[in-house]
Amino acid sequence: MPVNDRDHRLIEDLYKAMQAGAAGEEALLGLFADDAVLVESFTGRPRTHAGKPAIRAFLQGTFQARAPDLTVTLDRIDVDGDRLAAEWTCTSPSRPGPMRGRDLLTVQDGRIARLEIVVTERPRPDP
Repeated sequence: MPVNDRDHRLIEDLYKAMQAGAAGEEALLGLFADDAVLVESFTGRPRTHAGKPAIRAFLQGTFQARAPDLTVTLDRIDVDGDRLAAEWTCTSPSRPGPMRGRDLLTVQDGRIARLEIVVTERPRPDP
């Protein structure tokens, strides 16, 4: 089943705001429901951030730690059962290689109710 136009725009807006970094924080948070849940494993173990204040705190920490020249590319959007799946690639000249992942999104009333970020490929360290 194809992704409908509204959900497609929502995901594109999500990645545009992510690419903007700290400057996109308000736009990014505006895409989430007030009681949204974000699950990520950037530290190697799953962490859950529930509600906009917790998601904001996570994002602010991420913005501070990210490479200033990071590029986030949306590679593909699909429907995965009752969720949307978005594949992405992050690159930076200051990193040894790309990071790739898949986001699983549950959308309700035009807002992100749940976002699960799954890293599928981490940059290989320089030899």
